[in-house]
Amino acid sequence: MKFKQIVIIDKTGLQDWAIEKLSKLSENPIKIYDDVPGSEEEAAIRIEEADCVFVSWSTQLTAKVLSNAKNLKYVGMCCSLYNKESANVDIDFANNHAITVKGIRDYGDEGLVEYVISELIRLIKGIGEKQWKKDAVELTGRKIGIIGMGATGKMLADRLQAFGAKLYYYNRSRKPQAEKDGIKYLPLNELLESTEIISLHLPKNTNILGEREFKQFGKGKILINTSLGLTFDKSAFDKWISAPSNYGIFDGDGMGTFRDEFDQLENIISSEVVSGWTIEAQERLSKKVLDHVIEFIGNKENNL
Repeated sequence: MKFKQIVIIDKTGLQDWAIEKLSKLSENPIKIYDDVPGSEEEAAIRIEEADCVFVSWSTQLTAKVLSNAKNLKYVGMCCSLYNKESANVDIDFANNHAITVKGIRDYGDEGLVEYVISELIRLIKGIGEKQWKKDAVELTGRKIGIIGMGATGKMLADRLQAFGAKLYYYNRSRKPQAEKDGIKYLPLNELLESTEIISLHLPKNTNILGEREFKQFGKGKILINTSLGLTFDKSAFDKWISAPSNYGIFDGDGMGTFRDEFDQLENIISSEVVSGWTIEAQERLSKKVLDHVIEFIGNKENNL
């Protein structure tokens, strides 16, 4: 089985070797776009002839966009798919129109974790322009909370334990393996009150911290967010970060649409770079995306 027309709608990070393999699965030459469509209308035009589309997190495949591709059978998300609420593809529309949507997980964690630890060490030791406390301190003995104990949260916790930090976590469901590894579970309010530093690793469109939670977290603290966009109430965060003793660490994803504003704030360390977007991450992404589409084709052939 082959697709008639594969379209790569934006800059997905798929490596050349993966695109070469995909080309063998398309009857017509693959249409490849290397930029983000500027509107729904443009996105719809790009995929109107496609029966297979690959998309990054940067483009929204809404019902309006998907409905323009009358022959669409498969959408390969070159990004994480946690649930339909956080997806940039209209999962309900796809399900109702027999369009298979496959996302991936755990491809950029290593680079992201390296960024978090690097910027955290620079801040607490005053290696860069900012210093957390009056005197430089170590990670040894620091009380650090992880909110969202998925693959990224667990990897970060493991790395921080090697530095001698004391790790705590909050998650919607308990993680027995994490607790076996010495990472203590705390309810959210206790986590915020008990820790000095928290790192947020949550799906897109999650809002877990409001004014009450920031008050519980208090002053003299560090908040790290490398999730896809803000995972907290913006106005409550604005009040919290206005305290001179509070600091925020964000990467390109974590700032969401507030990059320009956050870049102006004295107590925020930020980067335009998406910290997990390394060549190694793109290799892992390419392999997982390719594995999914090959599995889809195999299943279709077996059902003929």
